[in-house]
Amino acid sequence: MRYIDYDSGSGPQGLTIRETDSPSVTKGKVKIKVHAFGVNRADTLQRQGKYPPPPGESEILGLEAAGEVIEVASDITQWKTGDKVFGLMPGGGYAEEAVVDARHLMPLPSQLSMHEAAGLSEVFLTAYQALFDIAQTPSQGKALIHAGASGVGLAAIQLCKLEGINTAVTASTDEKLALCESLGASCLINYKQQDFAKIVSEQWNEGVNTVIDFVGGDYLNRNLSVLAKDGTIVYLAMLGGRYADKLDLGLMLTKRAKIVGSTLRSRSDEYKAHLINAFTARFLGAFSQGDLKVNIDTVLAAEDIATAHQRLEANATQGKLIAHW
Repeated sequence: MRYIDYDSGSGPQGLTIRETDSPSVTKGKVKIKVHAFGVNRADTLQRQGKYPPPPGESEILGLEAAGEVIEVASDITQWKTGDKVFGLMPGGGYAEEAVVDARHLMPLPSQLSMHEAAGLSEVFLTAYQALFDIAQTPSQGKALIHAGASGVGLAAIQLCKLEGINTAVTASTDEKLALCESLGASCLINYKQQDFAKIVSEQWNEGVNTVIDFVGGDYLNRNLSVLAKDGTIVYLAMLGGRYADKLDLGLMLTKRAKIVGSTLRSRSDEYKAHLINAFTARFLGAFSQGDLKVNIDTVLAAEDIATAHQRLEANATQGKLIAHW
């Protein structure tokens, strides 16, 4: 089978299509023929040598894919050959065939293409985890979503809209903010021109229940300043640098704030299975009904994967980048 190889520490041009043996199916696993796969920032970090796969997992890039079941382990009963599926994997998605934990797959919704499904898992499960599993954002509450035009940001806006949660978003251009608004964001902040803390405070004096932040750096105390009492700040990345500004403990105590860091890839298989089951029961049907959609920026051929990595690293996307074989 073909797969996309890389030299650790290389730039995007170091990504190369090569041949390797098909992976073997073991207990609890399913093999899928990959039609399309999502491209994520974690993939660029792994290529750079900054984000190794969990021990024992595939060294091949790729955390999500959509395709067709071509083989199942003897202990698997919930899937059969020919089923159209998509889901999460700890690695291996950048290949023509991938072996996946059977519990980490979901059935392809009736109204979604393979390309769309390939970009669903990482962003919607991450957004769902942050908003509802970690922060337990209340219906009719308020949320501030940084990097609103990112894949996770756009997914979070839609989930909030379904739950009646008002959202404020930050983004770098008016075009990105317009996309956020079209999906349900009500408070739009161009962080290059405006102070988000000032705008959010003016809009909602009582503060927001949840902040989802990919930036870190000097955002920490400003996030606290707009947080409602008993609110939660969820950190999912550190695009602004590994170290944040000096924490205002007085502000944190006054707000009774929770500051939580989270990842998804390194979670246990059991945790991921629970998260996927909960998300499936609550939201998967909304894709077939048209109430949720996967925001795709561009679909590229696997041969053009370097372009996808370049655009991610330049923050030049609005939604998901998808590659296909």
